[in-house]
Amino acid sequence: MNEISTSQAATSQASTNQAAVQPLPPGSVVAVIGSGAMGAGIAQVAAAAGHTVRLFDTRPDALDQAIAGIGAGFDKLVAKGRMQAPDADGARARLLPAKSLDELHDAALAIEAVVEDVQVKRELFARLEGIVGADCILATNTSSISVTAIAAPLQRPERLAGMHFFNPVPLMALVEVISGVATGRAVADTVYATAAAWGKQPVHATSTPGFIVNRVARPFYAEALRLLNERAGDAATIDAVMREAGGFRMGPFELMDLIGHDVNFAVTQSVFAAYFNDPRFTPSVLQQELVNAGFLGRKSGRGFYRYGGDALPPQVQNEPQAERPHGVRVTRAHGASGASNPAFDALHDVVNARLAATGVDVAHPGLLDGVEGREAPAFHAHGASIFLTDGRSATQRAADDGYEDTVLFDLLLDPAGATRIALARADQCGEVAWQAAVGLFQAAGFAVTRLDDVPGMAVMRTVAMLANEAADAVNQGVCSAAAVDLAMQKGVNYPCGPLAWADAIGLRQVGAVLANLADVYGEDRYRMSPLLRRKLAADPLEARFHAR
Repeated sequence: MNEISTSQAATSQASTNQAAVQPLPPGSVVAVIGSGAMGAGIAQVAAAAGHTVRLFDTRPDALDQAIAGIGAGFDKLVAKGRMQAPDADGARARLLPAKSLDELHDAALAIEAVVEDVQVKRELFARLEGIVGADCILATNTSSISVTAIAAPLQRPERLAGMHFFNPVPLMALVEVISGVATGRAVADTVYATAAAWGKQPVHATSTPGFIVNRVARPFYAEALRLLNERAGDAATIDAVMREAGGFRMGPFELMDLIGHDVNFAVTQSVFAAYFNDPRFTPSVLQQELVNAGFLGRKSGRGFYRYGGDALPPQVQNEPQAERPHGVRVTRAHGASGASNPAFDALHDVVNARLAATGVDVAHPGLLDGVEGREAPAFHAHGASIFLTDGRSATQRAADDGYEDTVLFDLLLDPAGATRIALARADQCGEVAWQAAVGLFQAAGFAVTRLDDVPGMAVMRTVAMLANEAADAVNQGVCSAAAVDLAMQKGVNYPCGPLAWADAIGLRQVGAVLANLADVYGEDRYRMSPLLRRKLAADPLEARFHAR
């Protein structure tokens, strides 16, 4: 088996021999080069796992500060009851400062966490290669640089792999184990097994721009920035929809403010350039302007939001209370084919029960076809025809399908737990119909946010694009479907893996959203992944990324 196929084989999450590969024994020495936040976190985790850790930094003061900070971290864990005092004392005793690289000669694993500069990393590993033993595994904590490029100058590039931790290292579970073109399978599997033994949840990936998380996460920011640019809503309102309807822990704008726009924009630029200006990763002019202005987010006191004692809390747009409709028609299964839509059916049960409890007359006409074979409304109240968004604007949908008073609703992750729903109104929709739609969802217990009539709304277009990017990563051999879902949940705290989310929505719905977005914008940005197309072609009704 040649080196390329060996590297690709290492990305299989279900590698047949993974269970046979043993982690590095606890007594072995782990060297960590770089004592910043990432390096100190890695050293803490390795020492807690039973390894002797030699921590090196060219700045003696920074090294002393890091070791003191790690010790304080162990003390906090003991105080919280999350670590026994003898274990903390043992871990602290295993953490040793190294005054020179030569002291790392007995390392079984050497992990660098230095500046993100390919030349600096190459020079460091070239020096380490002459110091450590022949069996020592070399690992880079790079978040964006090609592992293949870092390893290329080495005499034995096969022993270098990526070991990408997430910040803060002691708390974040994910480790991306990155195989470059030359990385040996046994090396990648040993790194994977070692990360798992340290209590982490590793995933295999090949060395491609952004690896898994930094690549697949781009649409979360990119679609939000486009929504803001198109005046779909203000930042606070879009954030609220993504949190309270989409289930994300943080909205995209507050998250970008937390990360820092200089950092987030730089990652986007890096991925865009690395993929030879693929329009899917096009940076945002809006974010570039924030960086140009020095509005970098929390660290500068201003980003999309203002920070500080005199900053006013952001205001989220809510529709005023509307009159509760007297009667609602609910279509359980709809569409020209009569096929059920999972994304609607989950909402149906919640709305049906809540409306009935408030005395609203709920009618269930059964399996309805739309007008002349077109899709029937999911809900119908006082003239309003209410549909789940399919990537068209409400205005376009009203023109296409002949329902003048069209209102669209956005995707909900968990209708039973969601507290907000976003609606969009067709330009043709009358005020009476609009108020009926608003009153319907308010009666069902949701705060209602109106988004301007942009195609795909907020949650739906974002999830469709996340799933599409995840599908491309799988299709291109970057990782497995299980790995990408685990990575996005554990690396960036998504409420659901993007491919599992697509399965829950229904791949036909995701495909329709992407096709309609591509038609509206006329951009290659929204092209459908070949893997998604293939699954829909094989079985349009039951297509899934994960087996049932």
